[in-house]
Amino acid sequence: MAERKKYIDAEIPILNSEIRILGTPEELNNKTIKLDLTRKLRGKGLVITFRLFNKEGKLIGLPKKMELVKSYILQMIRKRSDYVEDSFKARCADVRVIVKPLLITRKRVSRAVRKNLRNTAREFLLEYLKEKNYTEICNELLDNTLQKMMFPKLKKIYPLSFCDLRVFETKDLEKINLEKAFKKKITEDMEEAEETPEETTKEEISEESIEEKVEESIEEEEEAEESIEEETTKEKE
Repeated sequence: MAERKKYIDAEIPILNSEIRILGTPEELNNKTIKLDLTRKLRGKGLVITFRLFNKEGKLIGLPKKMELVKSYILQMIRKRSDYVEDSFKARCADVRVIVKPLLITRKRVSRAVRKNLRNTAREFLLEYLKEKNYTEICNELLDNTLQKMMFPKLKKIYPLSFCDLRVFETKDLEKINLEKAFKKKITEDMEEAEETPEETTKEEISEESIEEKVEESIEEEEEAEESIEEETTKEKE
């Protein structure tokens, strides 16, 4: 009898979340799913294709391809402006990747300026990617860290209105070690949690404030009683 399909949780470490998928770990192993992160990224049209891996009965999704949506790119391109595209293969510290940067200038520029922007972006990315792992680059693309590092270097050539990677993908996900890929990220999250001081809860704050108010009211009543006794003794005298 065939095994009945049911919803199971698949861990997506890059998003620090889990998604529910219909199927079994054996059937979903090496399958791909697409997630639209436009809402999560507050309007940035980004679609990520994840490849699922069955690790001891639990599914883990790694980003195979990160791509900007075409409608989002059309919104960024304004009239009387130029865009610069490129496509090349690069090497991260662990796997090979395909990179397709996209640059949009503020105004019309000459062919020489576009060529200079394209070559500068390629040189920067080739040097930057080879020092980091694939999963680190994916996290930096989500956090806009890589874009912020690249933007100032290109701005010196000509002012840009947009600077990002239109496509970033790899075909060598099988070469990535799942344990090492996100071990660093997990340890960093644990260290941040240990460094943050324990904050008092609302209940503790409310209880402390109530006790202080009660003590203040008691002191006020005692002071009022003492003043009344002093006044009565003066009247008797």
